[in-house]
Amino acid sequence: MRRPENLRPAAAPFLGFARLLRDHAFPIAPEQTISFMQAVTLLGPRSMNDIREAALATLAPSPDHRGEFEAHFRAYFYGDAKPSIEGEEDDETRVKDDRGTREEENQTTREEKGGDLSSTLEQLSSRDFQRDADGLDQFRRKLASALPARRSFRTTRTRSRGTLDLRRSLSEIVSADGDIPVPLLRRRQTVPRKLLLLIDISGSMKLHTADYLKLAHAAVQGAERAEVFTFGTRLTRITSALRIRDREQALARAATLVDDWDGGTRMGPTLLAFLSVPRFSAFARGASVVILSDALERGGHAELETAMRRLSARAFRLSLATPLAGDRRFRPATAALRAILPVLDDLVDGSSVGSLTDFILSLARPAPAADSIWKRVS
Repeated sequence: MRRPENLRPAAAPFLGFARLLRDHAFPIAPEQTISFMQAVTLLGPRSMNDIREAALATLAPSPDHRGEFEAHFRAYFYGDAKPSIEGEEDDETRVKDDRGTREEENQTTREEKGGDLSSTLEQLSSRDFQRDADGLDQFRRKLASALPARRSFRTTRTRSRGTLDLRRSLSEIVSADGDIPVPLLRRRQTVPRKLLLLIDISGSMKLHTADYLKLAHAAVQGAERAEVFTFGTRLTRITSALRIRDREQALARAATLVDDWDGGTRMGPTLLAFLSVPRFSAFARGASVVILSDALERGGHAELETAMRRLSARAFRLSLATPLAGDRRFRPATAALRAILPVLDDLVDGSSVGSLTDFILSLARPAPAADSIWKRVS
């Protein structure tokens, strides 16, 4: 939300307040910001309460976030201390786009072993990536032609197997004095489907995160319509960072965007947060969605099941790649995996870059549903 050049100085604080709410994951549309400033103009305003009432009426914070809204209002307009919202930090999933501002880091340290790596505790940290040889160049070159395709509504000229292009044909007839040597045809174009990668960066996935990010960079470089998000306790879009051609620079940029490296896991809430943002949800529509996660959801799995069903309804193909499947003894035995297995198209090995690249390059080929495969295995 950039400040318009012709914006009057008196209106700048109201635009700034709307921007502040957007930076803290409030779903504020540009139209709401305009309505907020118009409402303030209509009210005078005669007092700060008029500004507050205008903000409540036009920016429309949900009842669950009313307390946070009030805290931000007082901090912005009255100069109160910056709100910490401690009670809501564990329940709210932050959504961060590539353009988002970096929030305060919570320097929480803890030791974790075994399955305890999957937790709901938020732990914010940074990360560096080193360049190494991993053979992803071949994957990048093959990806665009290997992705599933769909028929576009746009058409292109063709010499055969098309429909009559009546407009061009009539024009040719007029130009040729009533004669046309060959019929002029058009057919609908075929374009690759979108690829959406959702990468779990929680503590339990720490050993695989670096490889997943390198794979994601190759995917963004190789496919024109690839999108990448990370999730742990927060949701972050890193697609723009991965569009940098140099991988080392791209991953370094992505590392500065993500705040929740190696922290806890809130898979269900973060996926629901992804679906709650219309622009993000549109990325999944008709796309090949690949979730790179062990799906070790702590506590109840109702939110995870709801999110996966909604994703499945939007996506062309929904796949879960888990490093746990690299073990031959693996079975989808947890309550969360059993609940989401019926809506998955694929449940595959995500323990290595090689297995993941082979799978992504095979997305255009039909395969039995994950539920039927794993029922036979079990």
